[in-house]
Amino acid sequence: MHAFIMAGGKGIRLRPYTTALPKPLVPIGDQHAILEIVMRQLAASGFSEVTLAIGHLGHIIRAYVGDGTQWGLDVQYAVEESPLGTLGPLVMMKDRLPEHFLVMNGDVLTSLDYRAVLTTHRAGNAPLTIATHARQVSIDFGVLTTTDGRVTGFREKPQLAYQVSMGVYGLSRATLDPYTPGLPLGFDELVLDLLERGTPPTSYEFDGYWMDIGRPEEYDRANNEFPAYRDMLLGN
Repeated sequence: MHAFIMAGGKGIRLRPYTTALPKPLVPIGDQHAILEIVMRQLAASGFSEVTLAIGHLGHIIRAYVGDGTQWGLDVQYAVEESPLGTLGPLVMMKDRLPEHFLVMNGDVLTSLDYRAVLTTHRAGNAPLTIATHARQVSIDFGVLTTTDGRVTGFREKPQLAYQVSMGVYGLSRATLDPYTPGLPLGFDELVLDLLERGTPPTSYEFDGYWMDIGRPEEYDRANNEFPAYRDMLLGN
């Protein structure tokens, strides 16, 4: 089983933590980098090969991860010379990828079963399988519904429920065939294209632990919660 990890971003939203470190290497619980936790989880789930897409501060990631033998993994690298979006690096090297593989962001902290995502994707006929998580968003204002200048509805500080992408996907190599190597490709563009073609992705719904380490407040929360979830995340 093969996993492709996106680790080339600048982590601008997580500054100042990412001023000197790439986001996948910021420490969780003062002992483990996020990427280390992901690598250990992938190895425990039966993955044997990992490709790391690196760009900003990529030399630090390469020095930390090496060839992956410390986790029993074979790690290769895809270097972004210029920004290619979320999925552009995959198009560049699609001929070196297996028929079906896992794609994920390098800053995801979750108890998701990565093997189950890929197995479900392989068993289905969809071009893309998206791991999703239920999230509620609180609106701090009274929300009005208006029609022709008149207020027709009102809700005071409602909570809106959404299924959001976890940043983990099962993907088929053939899904990338329509795209040109060397040109940027975003995840949003791919999903919209698939919907327009009438070949929609499928959803792998997950209700366990998931944190997207994108902002300082989320990073602080992850560190505060890590002692309670450490054994679950690391399989100890």
